[in-house]
Parts: sequence; structure tokens; C-alpha cells
Amino acid sequence: MQQQMNQGMQKTSETIPTQMNHGGHEVFDIHELLSGTIGTLDHFLMYEQHIKDPELKGILNRQRQFITDTYNITVECFRSGQDPSHPTTSYKMDQSNDVKYGLTPSKPKSPNNNVSALNDQCISGLMLSCAKSLATTTTMVAGECTNPVVRRVLQDSIPNYLEMAYETFLYQNKHGYYQVPQLQQQDMQQMINAYAPANGMPMNQQGNMIQ
Repeated sequence: MQQQMNQGMQKTSETIPTQMNHGGHEVFDIHELLSGTIGTLDHFLMYEQHIKDPELKGILNRQRQFITDTYNITVECFRSGQDPSHPTTSYKMDQSNDVKYGLTPSKPKSPNNNVSALNDQCISGLMLSCAKSLATTTTMVAGECTNPVVRRVLQDSIPNYLEMAYETFLYQNKHGYYQVPQLQQQDMQQMINAYAPANGMPMNQQGNMIQ
């Protein structure tokens, strides 16, 4: 009986068209991801008209162009179940990796009461939130994706969204919008040295090494 059930399940999976090779949970998750991606692109479109700094506008336009391409190939492979017209590429940020540490006095933040009050600090913070949200949602979807092609596209997109988030963070840090405090040197050393490497290989209950 079990053998017949297994054969029936195998036959059913073999007859599923490629474009239908998705689990129900995966379909709902990808819909959520694609809707969120559209939301990010729409937000970027609104942000652009309020940006004053050409450097930030350049970051936004590069990120928007890259996110649009990622969205298109995700839709393409999601609908076809096959490789998209071109593979995912790597996003290259245009910031140095130098981080400024320390705090300088600044006014307390509060919500804006008027659209005209939106400035580069606010917009770059919103851009950072969008990139982090895409990275988080894409990671969640990729971890439970049944279609191997879609999973690979999503998995390859995660580092790109993280790179965008880091690029925006570096921009904010450079302009003093995102300040990075540090602990006192003694506290920092204690925290850094709070963990040591594990000794030897883990052993199972019979005393054998776990390979």
C-alpha cells in the first residue's frame, strides 16, 4: 500500500508543469515579497523629488534601477519556473568602508509635520529601512522556497539588498545622520575577549567524533 502511495506521489510530481512547480506557502510568500518590492520602488520614486544632495540621489537611482531588475527577473522565473533571461548580478556600492565613531551633540528627533520638512537625513533613513526590509523578507522566503530556480534568484539577491543597506548606512554615517557610539576601551576589550574558540571536535554520546 505504501509503495503504491509513493508511486502515485512520484507520478503526480512528474506531471506538474514547470510553471506550476511551487508550493502554496511559497506562492503566498513570494506575493508578499513582490508587493513589498513594488512598495519600495514606489517609495523611492516619491523620495527622489525631496532629495537635495546629488550624491544621495545617485545612490537612490542606482539602487532603484538594480531593485527593478531584480524584481523583473524574480517575476520572470516565478511565472515560468525556469531560468530568467539573465542571471542575478552583484550590486556594487559607491561608498568607502570607513566608519566614523563617536557621538556629537544633535537635536532630538521627532516626526515631521509637513512633507516639506523631509530632508536628506530623513530620506536616507527611510531608504535604509527599505533595504533592510527587503533583505529580511527575501531571506524568509528563500528559506522555504520549493522551486529551485526561484530559490536561487532570491538567495543571490539577499547580499545585494544588504549591500544597499550598508551603502546607505555609510552615507548616513559620513554626514553625521547615523552616529556610532563605542564603549570605553576597557569595556570594549572585555566584551571582545568574552568568548574563546571551542576545543576539539564535538563528541556524541558513544564518544565518537561527529563528522
